[in-house]
Amino acid sequence: MGKVATALTIAGSDSGGGAGIQADLKTFHQLGVYGMSAITAVTAQNTLGVAGVYPLSVEAVSLQIREVLRDIGADAAKTGMLFDAAIISAVAEEVKAFGIQKLVVDPVMVAKGGAKLLLDEAIVALQKHLLPVSEVVTPNLPEAECLTGMQIRTPEDMREGARAIHALGVRNVLMKGGHLEGDIVVDMLFDGQAFYELSHERIQTRHTHGTGCTFSAALTAELAKGTPLVTAVEKANRFIFEAIKTAPQLGGGHGPTNHWAVIDE
Repeated sequence: MGKVATALTIAGSDSGGGAGIQADLKTFHQLGVYGMSAITAVTAQNTLGVAGVYPLSVEAVSLQIREVLRDIGADAAKTGMLFDAAIISAVAEEVKAFGIQKLVVDPVMVAKGGAKLLLDEAIVALQKHLLPVSEVVTPNLPEAECLTGMQIRTPEDMREGARAIHALGVRNVLMKGGHLEGDIVVDMLFDGQAFYELSHERIQTRHTHGTGCTFSAALTAELAKGTPLVTAVEKANRFIFEAIKTAPQLGGGHGPTNHWAVIDE
């Protein structure tokens, strides 16, 4: 069978199964990567919204990461909902201690239904501690606005925002353009020197719960397998497009995407 690629997700639990560690682990598995998890918080939620968020202790989060990495290791890792500044700082310390080079940061801040999933003071910790040890950060435009303090309404705003986020120390910035108007969605990858644009047709659907988690998990899985970054982003883009297009139509609100999606290699 050969060496199995491994990936660790550090994120919250979604009881509805469409986002968080559940989406990450399903995506890892679908893309042929052995997935592991460190849970930062437990949420009570469904497709209609988040009813409760219950964070774990910093010690519990750190120990989960430490025990996985000291035994199995991880070819790549990703973060999702980290909740507060103390957890963010602890995660950054573990990443540095174990020398994880391929860290994907999905800066989860607000749920689809509007529930806040990241405390305000945690944004500073994310900027100061986590981004400088990350390979790539994957904000949507509202998240990019929180990270930069600027309004992002046009493609040029996206480029300016990407430059501002890159200046915080992250090696690569992937700006997701789904919040801009238009039938074509354009994402931008910035490596500090050049921009790479990726475009795809907009799918009109309400079933988009967990798209950010699923996309960043697909990107993490590809990086874990050794796929070069630009190609990994392209494959992750194709995966989330198919996952949205073939969503299983579950629930009465923002339903999950299809984590069984298949893309051509």
